[in-house]
Amino acid sequence: MSRREHKVEIPDIVRDKKTGLEYKKGKFLGRGGFATCYELIDTTTNVVWAGKVIAKAQLVKKEQLDKMVQEIEIHKSVNHPHIVEFKSNFEDDKNIYIILEICNKRSLMEMHKRRKTLTEPEIRYFIRQIAEACLYLHKNGIIHRDLKLGNLFLNDTMQLKVGDFGLATRMEKPGERKMTLCGTPNYISPEVLTKKGHSFEVDVWSLGCIVYTLAVGKPPFETQELKETYRRIKNCQYSLEKVPNDRLREFIKSMLQIDPKNRPTMLQILQDPYLSHPNYVPRNIPVSCLTVAPRFDQRLSILPTPPSPLQEINGNLVRASENKPATTEKPQPAPKATEVTKPASRLPNKPAGDVVPSPKPPKPRPVEEPNQGFYIKELYKQLRDLVQSKPSERRVINMDDAEDPALAPFYWVSKWVDYTDKYGLGYSLNDDSVAVLFNDVTRIILLADQQRIQYIDRDGVESFHSIAQYPQDLYKKIALLKYFRNYMREHLVKMGDRQSQEAEDMARLPYLNNWFRTRHAICFHLTNGIVQINFFQDHTKLILCPLMSAVTYIDENREFRTYKFSALQEHGCTRDLSLRLSYATDVVQRLMNHRLTGTSRRAPLQNARQPQQPQALQSQPQKQVNGIAPRGGIGMK
Repeated sequence: MSRREHKVEIPDIVRDKKTGLEYKKGKFLGRGGFATCYELIDTTTNVVWAGKVIAKAQLVKKEQLDKMVQEIEIHKSVNHPHIVEFKSNFEDDKNIYIILEICNKRSLMEMHKRRKTLTEPEIRYFIRQIAEACLYLHKNGIIHRDLKLGNLFLNDTMQLKVGDFGLATRMEKPGERKMTLCGTPNYISPEVLTKKGHSFEVDVWSLGCIVYTLAVGKPPFETQELKETYRRIKNCQYSLEKVPNDRLREFIKSMLQIDPKNRPTMLQILQDPYLSHPNYVPRNIPVSCLTVAPRFDQRLSILPTPPSPLQEINGNLVRASENKPATTEKPQPAPKATEVTKPASRLPNKPAGDVVPSPKPPKPRPVEEPNQGFYIKELYKQLRDLVQSKPSERRVINMDDAEDPALAPFYWVSKWVDYTDKYGLGYSLNDDSVAVLFNDVTRIILLADQQRIQYIDRDGVESFHSIAQYPQDLYKKIALLKYFRNYMREHLVKMGDRQSQEAEDMARLPYLNNWFRTRHAICFHLTNGIVQINFFQDHTKLILCPLMSAVTYIDENREFRTYKFSALQEHGCTRDLSLRLSYATDVVQRLMNHRLTGTSRRAPLQNARQPQQPQALQSQPQKQVNGIAPRGGIGMK
């Protein structure tokens, strides 16, 4: 019987008989291997933990049970800031429960899928934390043996936590060599494959593979055939051509040595010049790094050198702000709104002339855009293949097995106000940042700390300022942005949680690349690849991500569930979702041909068909969105 056939069912309240503690079942977090994970909420303290639940029916062989006991014994014996905290374990008649620290920002695997490559300061930041955790493990005689992106978890403050000790082992005596063939193909070491005996050095090899993957975008030995991958590992055959500089090449080469004796220890890795001054290693990084690269200014002494895969960010190359004269102002109070859907037609203390004039055309500059469409073509192909598979016509539909919360988006449009008749489209992201896409196709974002400003000119060049200090030529746009900020505050938008000062200084956000409205929906396309469709009539929403190959569906009851496209093809979906996915395919096709102009919302399209409304919604009249139709909307707060 397969693992999937052993359904893990847990009661709404789970009780640890040894301690008397009770846990309330929360959200489904995911499944993998033998385990299914849920939020488990301590009913006494309301602290949320991750509950790893294993059905006893799956542990039919003695070696499976022994392996589970060893995992628990090793994990509960360790305590380190960069290792997932082990709280407790207990069992009932049907299941074994392991209560662990929850890591809400998922793992480096999801970050890698969204970002492809990381900047070098981010690589140093994560590698130092992994090496510190492994140094602690090795000092305590433990080899992890399964270091990979999917086992490196991230908490709310972007601190890395090594987890999953399912393959870990303890060395009982000095010089001992383990003979077990275990690990993950892309990260497994030559001595494990050849069964010559292995020790702590296998974690160093895996760390080298992790560094390479984060720098280049794929593992060093990855091929289409497992046999070929193993051949390359045994011969240490890989290319350093795409690694951007000599210092990083030497750092990777030091760990990927075919002879384990030639690899550095974890202590030597931490002392390597690559992780030392003057190379910058951040103390913190912002949550926005999950989807877009951070910015590093001159204060941090790590401005980018020549363009490389590490510096290309979602289709644009981050540039430092130009040296423009700045102005310092006292914040001006914004007037109260006279209408729910529009900002006031006159801005506070505005200079003579139009409220938001078009700025002078910027000097032509080349813009590096490895993916100029922000993955829109990839998304169209994914959706087309899914729709053509007719997932709603499966004989048996099991959407629970298609759900994968780890693929849920981190950023989406939570509120919007359409005022393109005069200024542009204002919107708020779910982190409570406020932004405006102006009619002249420039963009401005007030980050969630309500202090920092990200400005994107018509060439896609970014500059960064504060709400109190900015170039004079941005005065009118920032005055309008301030109004939107106050407008959002008046309408109960919760302000974002503050991060550390250093993390806030590095934050960047994805911004609105394209949008349009139909009779039935408003459609947004963000620069992190996200396409979002808000249906006016029933308030349902789709959030589509090409990088994760997944869709998040928010139904009429505001239930938020995320599905992988391939899993929907395998397990099927409801007709209701299938109709919306078909509509989304038409929307994405239109976005492929849509270009923003000053009147883009009403601009006619050529060579692109109009999206067809899902039949389930066509027969019902359009309703207002929170009393704000058709000019504004409030989304998924």
